[in-house]
Amino acid sequence: MKQPRAWQRMLSGRRLDLLDPTPVDIEVEDIAHGLAFVARWNGQTRGEYPYSVAEHSMLVEALFERMVPSAPAKWRLAALLHDAPEYVIGDMISPVKAAVGPGYEELDSRLTGAIHLRFGLPAQIPAAVKKQIKAADTVSAWLEATQIAGFSVAEANRIFGRQKPEVIDGLQVALRAPVTVRADFAARTAALLAQI
Repeated sequence: MKQPRAWQRMLSGRRLDLLDPTPVDIEVEDIAHGLAFVARWNGQTRGEYPYSVAEHSMLVEALFERMVPSAPAKWRLAALLHDAPEYVIGDMISPVKAAVGPGYEELDSRLTGAIHLRFGLPAQIPAAVKKQIKAADTVSAWLEATQIAGFSVAEANRIFGRQKPEVIDGLQVALRAPVTVRADFAARTAALLAQI
């Protein structure tokens, strides 16, 4: 019996096997492009452009740097790439991920491992670092919820927790053209790679 096709052709020309990804088939340009065109919040945000996973990823990295200022560049890169698998599997809101179950998590983990190896990171980052990145991700979700996704502060506090003013002070969620976000994500990745 013929196996169903499990690969996707990337704009770089690479064929990425989604079930058995290898680092050699991963290119930053493909990640930047894909994430810049994937909308967070199922597209339910205010503004002229969708709020992309690439924009979110850059915000998470900036928050991680604020929250863990002594973190080396490799962990800032891990923060930037925390949602990188979504360039090929898309973004799902957390309640849907929970409903889909362990299959989604396994697919995400395999892709994350290959992406990390491609950029010189360990396939699995230390649990303490992962927890710090998740904390920055939660702050980002609060900012996005209150600034562009229609949540009241009280509702966001109930779901994501109260945020420290010194962490969120002066941060504005940006909605920009995907081509601009794509270029900025690729440039930020290159800048962090140059520091490792």
